[in-house]
Amino acid sequence: MVWGGTMQAMESTKPTVNVRINPRMLESAPMRRCRLEECFGSCCIFGVWADQREMEDILANAALIKPYMPKGAENPADWFASYEDNDEFSPSKLVVHTAVETKPEHYGGAACIFWLPDGKCALQVAGKENGFHPWRFKPYYCILHPLDLDEEGRITVDETEVLVKEHGSCLRAADENIPLVDTFEEELRYLLGDKAFEQIKKQVAPPSPSGDVPVVSD
Repeated sequence: MVWGGTMQAMESTKPTVNVRINPRMLESAPMRRCRLEECFGSCCIFGVWADQREMEDILANAALIKPYMPKGAENPADWFASYEDNDEFSPSKLVVHTAVETKPEHYGGAACIFWLPDGKCALQVAGKENGFHPWRFKPYYCILHPLDLDEEGRITVDETEVLVKEHGSCLRAADENIPLVDTFEEELRYLLGDKAFEQIKKQVAPPSPSGDVPVVSD
């Protein structure tokens, strides 16, 4: 069974680009994306919150996902934890957490149940192998990371120094300022659509010269 998915579950009703994006996203910063061969999915350490509809969608499509799950984690009953929380920005206003398992080989000694030993996500592999967009089954907040939502529900990102100093971060220090919309183009195009992304990009000022890049201390 295939239905719904991240884009349907998290479809925004906000009318304009400006109320979906924090002005921070129009800035440039000296940071780049990490590489899977560098981090092996370190960001998967805590698992992720999923809207109740996303959980139901994943479970409804368990037959498509199970073949790509880590050994010993094929039972859908084990994929989500028993606790939930309220989330004003989630369509159902209720989120559930993916299960987190002890993984001595992973950064921090733990990882989301969908984490694979090569650092990939079983949900993403399942999406691709079944002929869908790789993010078809991934929860919204997982796609969004390391982006976040501010107190108004707008897409934003933390301060540069905080992000590049965190070992498990999905970002690394860069030698030049790079527009954040370029760094996160794939996520923004997927979540907002091509038209909205192009509108956002027109608002971005050119990055300052590399000589103006702030130094990030260890």
